[in-house]
Amino acid sequence: MTWWRRKSFWLKTLPIVLLATILVSAWVRHSMADWRTASMESAGIAPDPATHKEAILQVYSARAYSWRGIFGVHTWFAVKPTDALEFAVYEVIGWRVRRGAPAVAISTRPADGRWFDAIPEVIADVRGDGVDDMIKRIDQAARGYPYMNEYTVWPGPNSNTFTAHVARAVPELKLDLPPTAIGKDYLPGGSLVAKTPSGTGMQISLAGLLGIMVGKEEGVEINLLGLTFGLDPLDFAVKLPMAGRIGGSS
Repeated sequence: MTWWRRKSFWLKTLPIVLLATILVSAWVRHSMADWRTASMESAGIAPDPATHKEAILQVYSARAYSWRGIFGVHTWFAVKPTDALEFAVYEVIGWRVRRGAPAVAISTRPADGRWFDAIPEVIADVRGDGVDDMIKRIDQAARGYPYMNEYTVWPGPNSNTFTAHVARAVPELKLDLPPTAIGKDYLPGGSLVAKTPSGTGMQISLAGLLGIMVGKEEGVEINLLGLTFGLDPLDFAVKLPMAGRIGGSS
C-alpha cells in the first residue's frame, strides 16, 4: 500500500472510528445511569413565581433517559398563569401508558427539573400580555391529545409528538423543536399533511418515518427514518441527527 493510499484509508476510517467511540462511550454512560437515584431536581433555570407575577410560558428540552439520550430528547411545557404561585408541567411519559394511566401527565414538578440527571435547556420563553390565553389553549390541547393510551419511542407517538401537537394550538409561540426531538414529525390522526409545530410552514410526513417540512422558523428539514437533517438559512444553522442544531442564535 502506497503512502497516499494509506493516508486516504485513514482519512476515511478515522471519522468512523471516532463516531463509534463517541457512541459507545455515550451508551455506556447512559446505560450505567440508575433511574431510581437520578436527579429530577430544579436546574435553577426557571424564574421564581414569588417574584415574577406575570404569566410565563416556557418549553424545555433535555436528553432522554438511558441509551435513548444518544439520539433524542424529551420535551415539555411549563406554564404559570398571572399571579400563580407555582408552575404546571405538561408532558407525555411512556411508563404511564404501560401502567394503564393516560400518557399525558400534568404536575407541579419543577418546571426546569433535570430529566434523570440531564440538565434541560429552554427552547421557548414568552411572558406577559396574551400568555394567559395561550396557557388555556395549551391545557385544552393537552387534554385533547389523541394518543392518551399510546406511546412508542420510535417513530412515535411519544413526548415530542405531544409537544408538537400542543404547539400547533398556539402558533404565536412559533416553537422550533430541536432536530433531536424524534417523534415531532409523527402527525396525529394518521395525517400526511399538517402545519409545522411553529405554525409558520407546512410539512408532509409518512408515519413519522419519511417526510419534509418547510417553515419560516424551522427552515427546511428532511426526515429519514425519524432522523432530521436540515438547514435554517435565516439563522445560519444546520440540523443534524444526534448532534442537534449547530450554529445560529438558539
